[in-house]
Amino acid sequence: MSKGLRRIASVVLSIGVAAVPAYGWGNGGHMAVAFVAYQDLTPQVRDRVDALIKLNPSYQAWMALIPANTPPATRNEMLFMIAATWPDQIKGDHQHQADGTAGGDRPPDDGTAGQNIGYGDMAMHKYWHFIDEPFTQDGTPLQDPPTPNAETQIAAFRATLASDSPDALKSYDLVWLLHLVGDVHQPLHCASRFGHADPNGDSGGNKVVVCTGKGKAKAGCKGELHAFWDDLFGTSPKPGPAMKVGKSLPAAAADKAGDLDTTHWVQESFDDAAHAVYVNPPIGLGDGPFQITPAYRKAALSLARERIAVAGSRLANVLDKELK
Repeated sequence: MSKGLRRIASVVLSIGVAAVPAYGWGNGGHMAVAFVAYQDLTPQVRDRVDALIKLNPSYQAWMALIPANTPPATRNEMLFMIAATWPDQIKGDHQHQADGTAGGDRPPDDGTAGQNIGYGDMAMHKYWHFIDEPFTQDGTPLQDPPTPNAETQIAAFRATLASDSPDALKSYDLVWLLHLVGDVHQPLHCASRFGHADPNGDSGGNKVVVCTGKGKAKAGCKGELHAFWDDLFGTSPKPGPAMKVGKSLPAAAADKAGDLDTTHWVQESFDDAAHAVYVNPPIGLGDGPFQITPAYRKAALSLARERIAVAGSRLANVLDKELK
């Protein structure tokens, strides 16, 4: 579906969508996606990605996160998983800078937003992590998402990996691709709700306050709906917990795993956001605070597990078919 049709469909589907039944990731989710993918790679492609990941400037720091005496095959698997978190790591490494406006969440207009020059690029490119496709539940006018974004960059990185570009650039594009494939399977990385409270959109739920505790823990709620979804599988930088998650995931259906059209991935997440994230109750109109219920959390975990499983399978298929 084209971007225009996706947005039009969102208006039709989302008027009164608050009653529709319920469904990003922190380190745990991203590494679980990578774990699933690594299992499905051919031996030749595994060797190729292992070599490319060694070119990342953080490679030695990643090695320190892996337990001593880890067998080489498992070590390489863990490094692949950790590499999927690198685009988030650079947000706090004091070397990369937030470019653009809105704290770096909106692309700059100086021609650098879509550049693909490898590890010499010290821009965080935070706006590459998402595509804020708009929808409304109260008739608020919509705005198109800016470019570049996650959808455009996945296409760019896939093209590089399928080309004869130098390995140094392919290494950079590989770690970004590992991350962004995970991102676009998180519903709130592909949608932004526009409403009277947020006429410019809620930035994928980042402006929606939620409470996740009980009793006194509800006082002074500061959680964000987006962060709730991102962190469903934890934030530990170590791969061990994510491996356990990955091993417990359901296998993705073959037809889903074989769908390598990025626009379909974004559409799926967008639909999940409109129908399963912004569910009233508990997530009503406005910015909250809203109480996360046990039923909502359970539904969120179930859908998140499905999205991570299919993301990992699709990532493996992309690399097996396209990486040179």
